[in-house]
Amino acid sequence: MSEAAIVPDDTSPEHTPSESPPERALPEVRSEQGPRERALPEVRSEQAHSETPPEYTQPETGFSPSEPTEPMRRRRHKRRRRNAVIAVGVLAAVGGVAAAGLGLAGRDGSGAASASQLPPASADVTRQTLKDSQSEDGELGYGTATAATGRVAGTVTELPEAGEKISRGRTLYEVDDKPVTLMYGGTPAYRDLKPGVEGADVEALERNLDALGYSGFTVDDEYTDATADAVQEWQEDRGLDETGAVELGRVVFAPGAVRVDAVDAEEGATTGPGQKVLSYTGTTQVVTLELDTADRRLAEKGTKVAVELPDGTSIEGRIEDVSTEIDPGDDGQQDPTTKVKVTVALDGAKAQKAAASYVLAAVDVFFTAGERKDVLTVPIAALVVLPDGGFGVEVVQGSTTAYVAVETGLFANGRVEITGEGIAEGTKVGMPA
Repeated sequence: MSEAAIVPDDTSPEHTPSESPPERALPEVRSEQGPRERALPEVRSEQAHSETPPEYTQPETGFSPSEPTEPMRRRRHKRRRRNAVIAVGVLAAVGGVAAAGLGLAGRDGSGAASASQLPPASADVTRQTLKDSQSEDGELGYGTATAATGRVAGTVTELPEAGEKISRGRTLYEVDDKPVTLMYGGTPAYRDLKPGVEGADVEALERNLDALGYSGFTVDDEYTDATADAVQEWQEDRGLDETGAVELGRVVFAPGAVRVDAVDAEEGATTGPGQKVLSYTGTTQVVTLELDTADRRLAEKGTKVAVELPDGTSIEGRIEDVSTEIDPGDDGQQDPTTKVKVTVALDGAKAQKAAASYVLAAVDVFFTAGERKDVLTVPIAALVVLPDGGFGVEVVQGSTTAYVAVETGLFANGRVEITGEGIAEGTKVGMPA
């Protein structure tokens, strides 16, 4: 914005400016609100000025309206767009400078400017759909691995291979030639199961027996004699001692079918309580990634995302799990940091098929934190901070301009949603050089 002189007070001919330029304000990114009721200032031409304004006096801050600063720029991470941060940075530089110019420039009471004071550039107000989107680096794989530790003392006599998939009722590994069986459930096995015992682990066992075709009992949380009869049948089929009770360590509960991630024991080695035998994951591929805490708004459980595979194929995903972890740092040399861990499930056979070619791969995950359809937008750099607070734009009408108060909405992709009296699609607004 070009330099403009200060109009002196009519009652003080020798008046010089005493007020410093308004401070550069960091804007608050606000959600949709109604427009502020402020009338479009009367636009007057240069002939409206009858007095010659005094020369501008440099304030102590060192700011000169004839030397506007450029918008702050920051390097973006590969494929990453942090729109809210960009919005604040641009407004701090561009909006602050524009506000200082507005407060000190030689405007009349209407805020109008002559042709010699027109902004160096202009942009049109456009109507469009605005999306607050951001991409993050993720890793395609099978998710976090879970360790299967031994509970039965003995010798490891059979182990699966890494990558092998194991479903309900099948052998996970063997100790002393007797199987450790995989069953589905959310409660880890932690005790012997026998008549008289009650709890969620009992119900999980009975659900699995029922799914495997055993009957004669009621699926509930009570281990009855009928449950023991079904267990004896199951033990006979598995080659176990027919005791009617399930000893701790003979069953491993997992949420579903598993894929062996790594084998930690060796056949012929001894094992016992607490010793790691193998680790496993789920059988469907997922994407895992980390977010900074400032981007936590992106990760809402159940939200849909887009995942771009290494070959450029885009598939659908859904945020399945969000957790917060604290990294304590490295031996006290680094401060603890907090990270948001996100797991994205690939929904549907089509997505799983497309990802099947990659066991482990780097992918891009595209989040959409907000979307506003059919709204009026301007470049973020067009915003100015008004002397009495709030934001505005400099409306260009032929050879004159006037500042108009606006309300801001969504910031995204270098643009901002605005509403204001007299603001319409195609309205021209001032821009910095």
